[in-house]
Amino acid sequence: MGFPDRIERTVQLAHPPATVWSALTTAEGLAAWFGQEATIDLRPGGTARMTWSDGSTKDMRVERVEEPTVFGFTWQIDGLPEDDARRTYVEFTLEPVGSGTRLRVVETGFAQLPPDAYRKAYDAHTQGWASELGELVERLDAA
Repeated sequence: MGFPDRIERTVQLAHPPATVWSALTTAEGLAAWFGQEATIDLRPGGTARMTWSDGSTKDMRVERVEEPTVFGFTWQIDGLPEDDARRTYVEFTLEPVGSGTRLRVVETGFAQLPPDAYRKAYDAHTQGWASELGELVERLDAA
């Protein structure tokens, strides 16, 4: 039996899809909940970069943009050498629900990792999405 390859989380947000889309796809929106600084070139093939207060950075490649419903990117897997080409794919799907939005995030690509790197990356991203999505909800509700 192989490793689980997928992390999936769904949150209900009391904000319209346009507001959630902006939080996911603009530098200002991303920096408010997903890091302290962000840049993004919002087009397939565009690049994005997140920077956190501890100085760590994460480079991303925009893969899918279907405004206002789907945004996807790939990023390097923590713990692998900088020149390792393996990436995971993250996709956000927004669905209007009443006056709010159902947001689903799915990250795939963990099964390509060797056992020693898999558990660390999978567990870190599982915990990370729970934390980051909580920050997204807090940021949107405070606005």
